[in-house]
Amino acid sequence: MVRTISREELKARIDKGDNFKLVMTMNQWHFEAEHIPGSFWIADQGRAAELLDPNDEIVCYCSDRACSASIRAATLLEKAGFKHVWHYDGGLDEWKEAGYPVEGTSVE
Repeated sequence: MVRTISREELKARIDKGDNFKLVMTMNQWHFEAEHIPGSFWIADQGRAAELLDPNDEIVCYCSDRACSASIRAATLLEKAGFKHVWHYDGGLDEWKEAGYPVEGTSVE
């Protein structure tokens, strides 16, 4: 079962400079427009297991609790043998509600 990370835990890990991969699971347009700083995007979610190291710590997120892309990606990674996978279910919307920084082409 995929573990969940809270907004505060994720922010603390970013602030401390912890070594983990923050993966946004929305489409490329959304990623380019806005994402949590330090995030990256994988064009083909089916290839995520090939592009990430099984020893990586990985946090998957998408837009909000209603978006299922991040939980699907995290579950796929766990099934592929990744042991350090978390799901940030609040997503980008919850992150922005807290006033935390985002970056991208739509950010002023």
